[in-house]
Amino acid sequence: MIYFDSAATTFQKPRAVAAAMMAAMASMSSPGRGGYPAAMAAAETALDCRTELAEMFRAPSPEQVVFTLNATHALNIAIKSLVPPGGRAVISGYEHNAVTRPLTALGAKVSVAAAPLFRRDAAAEAFDRLIRPGVDAVICSHVSNVFGFVQPVEDVAELCRRRGVPLIVDASQSAGVVPLDMAALGAAFVAMPGHKGLYGPQGTGVLLCGTDVPTGTLLEGGTGSLSLRQEMPDFLPDRLEAGTHNMPGIAGLLAGVRFVRQLGPDAICAGERQLTQLAAEGLRQLPGVRVLARPDLAAQAAVLSIVPEIMDPEALGDALAERGIAVRAGLHCAPLAHRTAGTEETGTVRLSFSHWNTREEVYRFLTAVREILR
Repeated sequence: MIYFDSAATTFQKPRAVAAAMMAAMASMSSPGRGGYPAAMAAAETALDCRTELAEMFRAPSPEQVVFTLNATHALNIAIKSLVPPGGRAVISGYEHNAVTRPLTALGAKVSVAAAPLFRRDAAAEAFDRLIRPGVDAVICSHVSNVFGFVQPVEDVAELCRRRGVPLIVDASQSAGVVPLDMAALGAAFVAMPGHKGLYGPQGTGVLLCGTDVPTGTLLEGGTGSLSLRQEMPDFLPDRLEAGTHNMPGIAGLLAGVRFVRQLGPDAICAGERQLTQLAAEGLRQLPGVRVLARPDLAAQAAVLSIVPEIMDPEALGDALAERGIAVRAGLHCAPLAHRTAGTEETGTVRLSFSHWNTREEVYRFLTAVREILR
């Protein structure tokens, strides 16, 4: 199989990830639940993973690194910590349902900073018009999961700092690929999955929490700390980690993070962008295909959407799947992004690359698309 759906989940993982998960199953119980070797091994692994993540993204401390089920879980905690029912939020025009649905559930008043694709200057200006005192939170995806648009989070963060509004960054498509410095941004929260650019297993996610930021709980339960109290602890990470930890997942995530740090996110990003450029150039040679990318791929990560003009995107996706090529077709859980870009009625076929993809796979994909469109 040729796998071009890493924006959903990186399918090919480093061998060390599976090995770490198997070792955890054989040697670890639950962290913070005992002083015996299996519990201590779990506690050490969890701390090592928090430490690696805090160093990689410059979070305030390992204790501010909270393990979640996925980025959606992390975003729900962040949003519901800052935005009260009926509150006010400013979001980009490229947000995922993981942002828009929690805000809808809260009955929040949402202002959308919409901007044309790959126009970072226009996106910053749109946020500038909307960020005002009284806004409870600004939420911005670092990279669009549909179009790969790298949004100007640095500019948005500066606006938030000047106007005293907390910022939530959705790093679902950027973590492990596009540089992200939480300390420099001064973000209140940064949410990310473990199973995409960090090459961890599914069922893992991370919420990086700023200092002195209020944190509301979605779940209450055992933490292994302050057990006599019936309220959740007021310190992190315990406050947001009720119940038994997914230690095989955390061990696998640690292996994935170490893999990314060893190679370097910049090197991974450069390789993926070369494949994106190759695919975009090849697709532009085919009649009946609209490629949603700038020729120089400025402001774009390794996510590429196309619209076939002579067939439905899902039909093209199905035809590629029959040839052993995995892409995603449709709205990609982000109707707002399609509305902003003008592709809401059709959706797109999305390619998204990882470290493991090759130029030969791109050539085989282009040949397949040419044959199908014929």
